[in-house]
Amino acid sequence: MSDEPKTHLSQDWRPRTAILALGAFAVGTDGYVIVGLLPEIGSTLHVSSAATGQLVSVFALVYALLSPVLATVTGRWSRRRTLVTGLVLLGVGNAVTALAGSYALVLASRVLAGAGAALFAANAVATASLLAGEERRGSAISMVTAGSTLSLVLGAPLGTLIGKQWGWQAAIWFITVIAAVIAVAIAALLPPIKVDQTASLRERMAPLGDPRVLKVLAVTLLAFVGVFLPFTYMSKVFELATGGDQSKLAALLMIFGIFATAGNLISGRLADRFGPRVVVIAATSGIAIVFLVMLTARADFALAAVLHALSGFVCFSVIGPQQHRITAYAPAGGAPLVSALNLSTAYLGNFSSSVIGAIILSTTTSPAYILPVAAGFAIAASLVAWGSGRSERSPADDHSARAAETSTAPDA
Repeated sequence: MSDEPKTHLSQDWRPRTAILALGAFAVGTDGYVIVGLLPEIGSTLHVSSAATGQLVSVFALVYALLSPVLATVTGRWSRRRTLVTGLVLLGVGNAVTALAGSYALVLASRVLAGAGAALFAANAVATASLLAGEERRGSAISMVTAGSTLSLVLGAPLGTLIGKQWGWQAAIWFITVIAAVIAVAIAALLPPIKVDQTASLRERMAPLGDPRVLKVLAVTLLAFVGVFLPFTYMSKVFELATGGDQSKLAALLMIFGIFATAGNLISGRLADRFGPRVVVIAATSGIAIVFLVMLTARADFALAAVLHALSGFVCFSVIGPQQHRITAYAPAGGAPLVSALNLSTAYLGNFSSSVIGAIILSTTTSPAYILPVAAGFAIAASLVAWGSGRSERSPADDHSARAAETSTAPDA
């Protein structure tokens, strides 16, 4: 089967894409919930806070490094087999985490879970775009990425609550059960879609030589360094507004997550209507404006809450359209790879933001400097996206070109 789904598949794309969104919810919850469980894990395993922090870092690093590798290795598999395998790896990794009695084994289990998350996430996005077809690609991608955002709003707090009540192992088992249920649902309900099996490994790697793909990746990197700088250090940047009250900080996180989910969903529809590049330019410009306005709200909780709502909306209006852009340039069999590259780049931006933020905090007199630096990265992302307009054709342009070639081709 080719990269484009058959007509009868696109007719049922919404319920099937919803299942993929639930899988993204499980993957996202696994990545977020561990942060709230680190003190309990450190106490159980008798290791330092720095050591337990590596459980988060190794998951993100494995995700970033293995996403494109696994997408290439499993390129000839059906999407159903690939997605189920990813969830199985995620579930097994979490089961080992919950059962392990040593730090080394827990660390190794996070590697396995990260590999499963990497395998599932990129393929879920690519599969959603295949199921929905070209006209609804943006909406389908936004549904899947909304599952990840929703994990920030519901999954991570719920998992943390379970961990507080019944121990951190119970929270890990919670994610394991979710992954198992969704794996069964995908195996039963998703058709065995296959990408073009005639494509060689070199052909699947061809997007890395496409300047348009590299520009999309550059935008993703710049944008997500900017997005995660204030998010990662929210407690420091808005300490005056929260007064160090954890409940107020949690409220800001909740507000951010709710509006991030809305931004994810609405940006997909806007991308279908106006084109994904236009949405990315508008979103990254909005990010820069909101971050600069935040400089005036660091001591006012009510204003900070309003700005976090705006921030969540614009910040998470980027990833869906970026996935839309990059999958449009994939060759036959290459959609999972380019999608994986984009997600890996977003995770790299997340990792880079923590390093840059730490440098700012250690070399300046105020955490407020994080905001203009983040705005600068967002502006850079917007400029790169704007500058790519001359070399970037929309999916509609590509479709029209293919139609023209078909209509003018001589009869055999």
